Amino acid sequence: MKANHRPTHWHAQDLSSVYETLDAADVGLTESEAEIRFHTYGKNQLPERAPVSLGKIIIRQFCSPLIYILLLAAAFSVVIGDVKDAIFIAGVLMINALIGTCQEKKAEQSGQALKKLLQIRAAVLRGGEVREIPAEEVVIGDVVWLESGNRVPADIRLILEHGLEVDESLLTGESLPVAKDSNWKGRTDAPIGDHANMAYAGSIVTRGRSKGIVVATGTNTNVGQLALDVASSAGGKPPLLQRMERFTKVIAVATLTIAIMIGILGATLGGYSAQEMLLFVVALAVSAIPEGLPVAMTVTLAIATTRMARRGVIVRRLTAVEGLGSCTLIATDKTGTLTVNELTVTEARLANGETVTATGEGFIPEGQVFSKGQVVDNVAEHPALIALVRASILCNEADLHQRAGSWIGRGDAVDIALLTFGHKLGRHRETALDTYPQVNEIPFESEHQYAATFHQKDGETRIFVKGAHERVFAMCRDDIDTLDLEAAAIDMASRGLRVLALAEGRSPHHLDDTRAPAEPEGLAFLGLVGMMDPLRPGVCDAVQTCRRAGVEVTMITGDHRVTALAIAREMNLADEPDQVMTGPELNGLSSEELERAVKQVRVFARVAPHQKLEIVEAARRSGHFVAVTGDGVNDAPALRTANIGVAMGKEGTDVAREAAELVISDDNFATIVAGIEEGRVAFDNIRKVIFLLISTGAAELVLMALSVATGTPLPLLPVQILWLNLVTNGIQDVALAFEPGEDDVLKRKPRPPRESIFNRLMVERTLVAAMIGGCVGFGSFYWMIANGWEESAARNVLLLTMVLFENFHIGNCRSETKSAFTLSPLRSPILLSGTLLAFLIHVMVMHLPFMQQILGTAPVSAETWLVAMALAVLVVPAMELHKWSWRSRSR
Repeated sequence: MKANHRPTHWHAQDLSSVYETLDAADVGLTESEAEIRFHTYGKNQLPERAPVSLGKIIIRQFCSPLIYILLLAAAFSVVIGDVKDAIFIAGVLMINALIGTCQEKKAEQSGQALKKLLQIRAAVLRGGEVREIPAEEVVIGDVVWLESGNRVPADIRLILEHGLEVDESLLTGESLPVAKDSNWKGRTDAPIGDHANMAYAGSIVTRGRSKGIVVATGTNTNVGQLALDVASSAGGKPPLLQRMERFTKVIAVATLTIAIMIGILGATLGGYSAQEMLLFVVALAVSAIPEGLPVAMTVTLAIATTRMARRGVIVRRLTAVEGLGSCTLIATDKTGTLTVNELTVTEARLANGETVTATGEGFIPEGQVFSKGQVVDNVAEHPALIALVRASILCNEADLHQRAGSWIGRGDAVDIALLTFGHKLGRHRETALDTYPQVNEIPFESEHQYAATFHQKDGETRIFVKGAHERVFAMCRDDIDTLDLEAAAIDMASRGLRVLALAEGRSPHHLDDTRAPAEPEGLAFLGLVGMMDPLRPGVCDAVQTCRRAGVEVTMITGDHRVTALAIAREMNLADEPDQVMTGPELNGLSSEELERAVKQVRVFARVAPHQKLEIVEAARRSGHFVAVTGDGVNDAPALRTANIGVAMGKEGTDVAREAAELVISDDNFATIVAGIEEGRVAFDNIRKVIFLLISTGAAELVLMALSVATGTPLPLLPVQILWLNLVTNGIQDVALAFEPGEDDVLKRKPRPPRESIFNRLMVERTLVAAMIGGCVGFGSFYWMIANGWEESAARNVLLLTMVLFENFHIGNCRSETKSAFTLSPLRSPILLSGTLLAFLIHVMVMHLPFMQQILGTAPVSAETWLVAMALAVLVVPAMELHKWSWRSRSR
């Protein structure tokens, strides 16, 4: 085999030459051959943006307005001979850089770990069996199966295809999907957009099915060089973090402007020296700029995504974290999300009127088939049943194999259920294909609502069809009793069964006719098949939890309206038929009528993909903040249009996952509800961290402003304010990010989507905390100076009081409306430990000689301790009074 490079133009070679060059065949590789090639050529992966280096992260810690101000302050300290202050400022900057570096590095590692959960998988033919493997394990010579919704894992030369269309816009810029033809032959110099017999890595299968052989992997694919360029670009930041960084810069500019103006007035009119005013400018800037806010929020978001991942919710875009708190409507699929997606054929109504039943659950072919109360031991005695089963296993794209004692199913759940039913009767797809070789197919697409396969038998082409019973009835001969069959289908659907119809016939076209197959007609009806797909455990409780949380649930399904209503009744989602609307009924509705329908209807049945998009758009226009689930390529437009797209991780297509903000690893509706809960907790914690940092900084501003207004000496030196903000408070804000959710987080109404973080509640709370902290601090300092205390001693006591103020205030930050006394400190051990650590560190610096010289600290008497604690604790009753007032106003 030639080395892994892009040789000779694969599109211009015939298949025999491709096989010879690659030392491969259309039957695929053995496991040992694949392993050798994997070790020889490495992983099939494109280069990703390299993780930010440790050096860049460290440098980033020194790129902010506050750092520049502190460096100027350190330089000024050296100029005036105060070297110890300069050393302390430099030390604080280094500690801050160390903490920030550790936090950012951990957040980066967390993001890389989450990416591994979103790996693309590929269906390859290995050892004679089709199996799914991570796309990075695909090797040259592998035979790969592609279907609608897949992202092509490598450069592939097509062997055969059925209605294959591929979106190659990544490579060619062409917005429309390109039809593929494995028999196409072109010149060596044909442009890539004309290569109809190739599917290139990174492109997306939008329709049809195909089989092909891998000719290039990794960076040797056509998209490889493009990926090298893309990998060098920087990733973006979530909008919330961008807004907070802009907010921080605005505050920095405004504070510096005001501080300089006050400094000039103080030096010219207030009698302060230039040195004092320069210290004031630095102190005011240090107190006002919320330097720790972006880093604290980065940590909070990283913690939130990790918590969500533990509960099965993988965050692809951080916008979803803040958006989940606003979700008012979940538009969810039924199959696989509300149900377990392990269909079991439990009943069949044959063409001769006979009804058979089957036992067993799931995809394991264990159970029996009964006819007229008797076990079907010899299926040959039931020709109508044989015809039904033959059609169900031939018109089928799934695989069901036993490997190492376990049954492995690959493909659509409906197809696997039909294969399982066939196994129970001793009928296998492989054997049937030996007798009826497949020559063509019409793959199932949701807009068609049926699938058909074409098989050679005795010199003619036989057609086997399965699909929605309405569609199949229309394809059958006029000799069927449509009304009777419709009644039978509705009876099965009313018991929650998913109903399919099967039929067979002969094709009028010759076997070598190259035209695309037309929609079948004149078929012989074979029967109805009813499949049970039970609700997932916990779904009923999850729906009720949504209602308590103010989140409405709407089910969107392709099932018959009777089946959909039966399932909806089982989980108390809908009770009456007028709460169900079908796709045909949606046709012709005006925008206003559709918006009214979205508000009233809880179940949409027999819905086409474009109608799902229309439902989402109508819901958004009516004021809903919509989360939509999806798993197929046709769901991608709805996922992109929704406020939050939720893709399925197990059964979802690559296209759906890439269009979504969230991926649910277990495809379970209850996990979506868990995601809403964690999203609300994350947003709560973001608000708590912001409130802590802004309110304490505002308290320091009030303290400084009152001092300048009254001509009082600076109450705190820049190094002391720096100590408060970046050391003691810096420990607490990170610990606050780990606060667990409040017990009523899923009992509140959703947050209005357009509501600012700095809403009325946040502003009121900030003002209360700032006035209490600033006024109490200034009052105590003013009293000490007025009673003859030395400035250094008064500053020492004030610094202790402010540290205690922050320690007590952290309790107020744990809930915006609940009393701090109702939240046990043991409920959040990380926060408790962080608060105690911040307190003990300050006690330590009060007794360490070298820190005493730098910060101007000293031990104080027990009486002073009690007074400082009594003053600092005043913030607690003040905030409790505000919380009581807010609760009273909100009733």
